[in-house]
Amino acid sequence: MESLQELNVLEANKRLLKELEDMGFPRIQAAKALHCSGNTDIEAAINWIVDHENEPSIDPMPLIAVNIDIDSPQPIQTMEEMQIKEQELRNQARKEKEDEEKRLEREREKERIRAGKEIHEAKRIAEDNERKRYLASRKAEKEEEKRAREKVRQKLEADKNERRRMLGLPSVSHTATKLSSPSTHDKKNYVSVASVSKVEQLRECLRSLKRSHKDDDARVKRAFQTLLVYVGNVAQNPDKEKFRKIRIGNPLFQSRVGRLRGGIEFLELCGFERIEEDKFLFLPRDKVDLAVLNSAGLEIKSAMSNPFFGLLSHA
Repeated sequence: MESLQELNVLEANKRLLKELEDMGFPRIQAAKALHCSGNTDIEAAINWIVDHENEPSIDPMPLIAVNIDIDSPQPIQTMEEMQIKEQELRNQARKEKEDEEKRLEREREKERIRAGKEIHEAKRIAEDNERKRYLASRKAEKEEEKRAREKVRQKLEADKNERRRMLGLPSVSHTATKLSSPSTHDKKNYVSVASVSKVEQLRECLRSLKRSHKDDDARVKRAFQTLLVYVGNVAQNPDKEKFRKIRIGNPLFQSRVGRLRGGIEFLELCGFERIEEDKFLFLPRDKVDLAVLNSAGLEIKSAMSNPFFGLLSHA
């Protein structure tokens, strides 16, 4: 009990205590400040109060005995000087707080910049992956087209051999053609190159049509569908003249194909010719090339299914 009582006794200079009370500090707070600062002077006590003003222990304590018999060897400061010092200390504390808030704001800004860079990088990676997926899809599409053309070639070869068999002629295999004389081999290579060139011309016609009307997707789609019908009808019914003759002045034909850049050119690449002073497009029976017609159909289907068809630069 005695040790506890000793702890609760605060020794404070009477004169300094009164000055602090006159400045508005509670008696217990002022006494504790004087006691903890060594009862040296008012400035030391105020410094202690400012340094500990946010601590719970600075709150008024229970009633205690105060020894006020200590004299201070320090000179007396005027009230005005003490108020100025107090204001300086409070201003210093406020400045330190503002500096800390600025530092925290800089840290937050750095974090926002870092997060922004991460989002930008993630977006770049996603776009790169999407581009790779499209290129892989396009490659697979080309391979599928190649396989389809090979199937068409094989079917044509089989039909040709069947007709030769019915005429009593020996069949000619693709392998036998490859083993033929050098002049025949060179001619075969030339025909193959010409076929590839024809397909590319068909594709470029469709690209031109789509690029020229890129703001009207519905009209482009209708043109592709109409061209596919014309080509399909001839391929499936090569002997019927009505499918091989188109009146150019027909309003429906003009609306769907004739007025669109590349429309009539595409049909001409398929073998159609202008006759009767450009009144009709006509495909003679002896000029019906099923390989070209089938390739044309494949190119139209590719243009209709590929959303990027005609929008990318052609290498």
